[in-house]
Amino acid sequence: MQPHTPDRDQLSISLPRGLTRLGLSAKLLVLTVLFVMVAEVLIYLPSVANFRRNWLNDRLAAAQIAVLVLEGSPQEGLPEGSENRLLTGVGARAIAARVGGARRLLSLDSMPPAAVSRTVDLRSMGWARSIREALETMVLPPAPMPIRVIGEAVGGADFVELVIDEAPLRYAMLKFSTNLLLISLVISGLTAVAVYVALNWMIVGPIRQLAANVMEFEIDPENPHRIIEPTRRADEIGEAQRALARMQITLADELRAKKHLAELGLAVSKINHDLRNMLAAAQLMSDRLTETRDAKIKRFAPRLIATLGRAIEFCEATLVYGRAAEATPVLKDVSLRQLVAEQAEMLGLAETAPVNFNNDVPHDMVAPCDPDQIARVLLNLMRNSVQALTQAQAELEGRPVLAVRAERDNGSVILRVADNGPGVPERARANLFQAFRGSVTPGGTGLGLAIAAELVRLHGGTIALEPSESGAVFKVTLPGRRAAAV
Repeated sequence: MQPHTPDRDQLSISLPRGLTRLGLSAKLLVLTVLFVMVAEVLIYLPSVANFRRNWLNDRLAAAQIAVLVLEGSPQEGLPEGSENRLLTGVGARAIAARVGGARRLLSLDSMPPAAVSRTVDLRSMGWARSIREALETMVLPPAPMPIRVIGEAVGGADFVELVIDEAPLRYAMLKFSTNLLLISLVISGLTAVAVYVALNWMIVGPIRQLAANVMEFEIDPENPHRIIEPTRRADEIGEAQRALARMQITLADELRAKKHLAELGLAVSKINHDLRNMLAAAQLMSDRLTETRDAKIKRFAPRLIATLGRAIEFCEATLVYGRAAEATPVLKDVSLRQLVAEQAEMLGLAETAPVNFNNDVPHDMVAPCDPDQIARVLLNLMRNSVQALTQAQAELEGRPVLAVRAERDNGSVILRVADNGPGVPERARANLFQAFRGSVTPGGTGLGLAIAAELVRLHGGTIALEPSESGAVFKVTLPGRRAAAV
């Protein structure tokens, strides 16, 4: 059973609707605004706390000036109404300072308020506490009673404190927050637009072009005008464009080649179908030649019939290769020596043949395999060797030799089909086991090696051309146990 792969529609359904409706540019804009606002919030908290601290410090500074005025006044005191004007200018109900151990007091009332809602000591206030109290001042309603503020003093005073109402402080903080919010919105908007435009120009736009090109290429991959034209960018997007262009060019070439091979295979199949019928008719007529009394005709008739039989088998193999995949092997314990001998007999490799054949497979060599399929593998490999040896017989030193050997190695069965012929041309090695591209003989189609490689792979084995000083040596490795052959 093959794993289920969801298509694009199913993948889009599994995502949240809000995200699927937004494009990449819109998501980028939303995230940019969100991150800028988060940054503004992180800036706002210390800003409003610092504003509150500065506002209170300003009142303390004004209160200390009032204390200095009070110290410099004549002993009979300030003129009537001056203390009230000082307190009103500071915005406090009472001001107190300790100078040289003596406590000085200015108050609107004859008795300063003894009860306050809370005390704010700026001398030992950290940032965490300052932020917390600033938020409490803004969120909570103003306290009905005033607050006492204590701060550092300058000059000869030890400290200065004042009693003020909290409502003016809260109003100032709310006004500051409103202004800061407006400024933050403007800055956030401008920043978001700037970041959006920059990222859209540098990243989102090129990615959108890549996606559009991929979708256009998907519609017609064989059209060369659908291949992307890479830019000169040196970053990752430029590398992606160039990689996509290389992939599209390779894929388009492969598709055109496969289409050409498919059309060629269809034509070859049709030709082979008719040729097989003609060869079958010729074989039927040639069977009558065995009944003649002419000794020469009787001697050549079996070879003619065998040749016609091999031609029919080749036509059928071509049709099978182009029509459907090979069947799953039916494994049996097969005597490899006997199987090799049968193929040699089919090829006419007798003692009087021009090619000296050596069956070096041990008598007790048994392998689990499909006898029909491995017979086809051996027949294709041995036929190629016989053809190569026959064509190069005049150039060989000594008699042509074809040998088939077998051995066991680490639980595997290894078959070697070796000859002392001219070997495999260098130009044919790259596509040796590909149909119509890996022929080792002039005028061949390469179907024999392609079929052999497919059958060996179905057995869970491998086939390769081994390096050799002379001739060609094909190595076939098969699993030595049935459990390994799937």
